[in-house]
Amino acid sequence: MKPALSVVVPCHNEAEVVTAAHASLTGEIAEVVDDYELVFVDDGSTDGTLELIRVLAAEDERVRFVAFSRNFGKEAAMLAGLRAANGEAVVIIDADLQHPPELVPRMLELHRKGFDQVVARRTRTGDKPTRTLAAKTYYKVMNRLVDVKLVDGVGDFRLLSRRAVDAVLALGEYNRFSKGLFSWIGYEQITIEYDNVQRAGGDSSWTFRSLLNYGIDGVLSFNNRPLRLSIYLGGIVILASMLYVLWLTIRVALFGVEMPGYVTLVAAVAGLGGIQLLFLGVIGEYIGRIYYETKRRPHFLVKDSNVPGPW
Repeated sequence: MKPALSVVVPCHNEAEVVTAAHASLTGEIAEVVDDYELVFVDDGSTDGTLELIRVLAAEDERVRFVAFSRNFGKEAAMLAGLRAANGEAVVIIDADLQHPPELVPRMLELHRKGFDQVVARRTRTGDKPTRTLAAKTYYKVMNRLVDVKLVDGVGDFRLLSRRAVDAVLALGEYNRFSKGLFSWIGYEQITIEYDNVQRAGGDSSWTFRSLLNYGIDGVLSFNNRPLRLSIYLGGIVILASMLYVLWLTIRVALFGVEMPGYVTLVAAVAGLGGIQLLFLGVIGEYIGRIYYETKRRPHFLVKDSNVPGPW
């Protein structure tokens, strides 16, 4: 018999908080539902997180876990958690307690009213003005580029109905951008807000570089507009070149031949070379994604689990 609720908890080097996360989730969920499970996914931790999860599983029969052979990333961890979850509703929540477990009962209540996705949106309360501005700019640009709607402050913390989970699992692409996938599947959705919460312990594994790469993944995963932009920009450059040649022709006709402009030549060569390299990189990114898709490698490899496979 399927449990009423599954909670998926991706973990990477969360030894300082994973026990507290289990206690907090258990305390909140037990008040509203008896039949539930906690699915911890260890994403190649090196700090003893897996050992602590094994202890939790031995002490609590509701704890299930999946351990990767190495670090495959949070996208793979969420995918593994969704595959392992059997609940009629599934909540995805971080182990660091920045996603408040006390919101889970409210999510379940709204799900029972008919919503397939109950999405938690983090407010920008307490953020630095520069960070808030950067985030708003990012989402404004993203929503002009991608084919799905992304909302500032909305991440992976959400409840999904069983049919929403099945829809996400049916999307088998290797290069996954879950924010976009959750938006793409649609279904009835409602958003609830929560304020910023500090990590209960440990350090975030998200660096500026990883955030930048995540943003690029978002742009490239749901549209081909960067490629279309290269066509537009190429057309603009050709038109500008034609106008420049026309202007030079008229000038020669009126004033005769002058010494060619060295600065103009260097600027033109450098500018066009930069544009070409930029769009070669964009094309290379798309080709690289096709390359990985055609390999059809698994999203992750499992080294230990108390959840029946196959994976």
